Amino acid sequence: MQRFQQSPNDPQFVQNPYPFYDQARTAGDFFWWDDYGMACAVSHKMVHAVLRDRRMGRECPAEQAPDIPPHLQPFYDVEAHSMLELEPPRHKRLRGLVLRAFTSRTIAALTPDIEALCHSLIDGFPDTPFDLLTHYAQPVPVIIISRLLGVPEERADDLLRWSNAMVAMYQARRTPQIEAAAVAATNDFVDFMRGYVAKRRKTPTDDLISTLIAAEEDGARLSEDELITTCILLLNAGHEATVHTLGNGTKTLLEHGQRQISDAAVEEVIRYDPPLHMFTRWVYEDVTLGDHSFKRGDQIACLLGAANRDPAAYTAPNTFDPARDGPQNTSFGGGIHFCVGAPLARLELRIALEALFTRCPHLRLTEAPRYGDVYHFHGLERLMVSTAPET
Repeated sequence: MQRFQQSPNDPQFVQNPYPFYDQARTAGDFFWWDDYGMACAVSHKMVHAVLRDRRMGRECPAEQAPDIPPHLQPFYDVEAHSMLELEPPRHKRLRGLVLRAFTSRTIAALTPDIEALCHSLIDGFPDTPFDLLTHYAQPVPVIIISRLLGVPEERADDLLRWSNAMVAMYQARRTPQIEAAAVAATNDFVDFMRGYVAKRRKTPTDDLISTLIAAEEDGARLSEDELITTCILLLNAGHEATVHTLGNGTKTLLEHGQRQISDAAVEEVIRYDPPLHMFTRWVYEDVTLGDHSFKRGDQIACLLGAANRDPAAYTAPNTFDPARDGPQNTSFGGGIHFCVGAPLARLELRIALEALFTRCPHLRLTEAPRYGDVYHFHGLERLMVSTAPET
């Protein structure tokens, strides 16, 4: 397996990781990333295969489980109940309960709310250049997921702050200071959710939290800890990636002079510059994939951003083509961990982009966008724009 070195914090890589992916892909389906000490699936074919192979999964094998330092225990106590980090049978039970509450009918019913919110935010755009992330890309998904779950949307700023702090634990720039902030955010988030769940147990409504409280799978309901973790996961995942995609997508559309929004254009936005570039799997049994053998306890990184730019899967993959008709992108993962919120994300992106480019025909960049040092995520630090015609 060919080895490559590339710091995920290198400024050039942060701004444009795709040339590195192109280079690494010349080694075949896999390469060894020295900086991570891990094998990486880089082709669309192999990423697709690894994501769906039940001989691998997200849950760490028992003998590989690391010792958790006491000061990080609150964060990992929450993660221990996350369906994103679990395998069957617990994963199947938790996901089944969530899907009973997260139905296509529920998502479709949000359309008028999303449309009204987008237009209300656009009405409030400043007359001078402003950051589209803080005025639009961030509030749309965080307010919608808050409404869906039933938590007060006036707490959106707290939810965004807590989520950003917790998600930073999975970024290459992780430091002791980031860890301390994540633990503090976790404690605050858990306290908030515990109090809110208690309120909903006494006075249920038609929101998602009430539905999750009542939902059962083979007679088993979510425990208190499972319910709190699931709500935190849905709040975090329900907006974090969509914020990045909406920002990245607006940047891409403006840079390519594209203003017509279709389902195909939304899929191309998701493929071309996705919000999540790495998703890992543990190997559960000795397995051979392509020309490479792996042992139980090995870890494989699926490079979603690289798979989406594979020339073996897409014609001219580094070209943005809003009419592209190609294979399904890997941005939402795959297999049993395929993103449960994908339908909501697609709906939000379609409505938000369509409203933005319809209402703001003169929308333009006022400075070169810069990506943040947030790998294995990929999103902008800010997106400065103007809605006024150029003079």
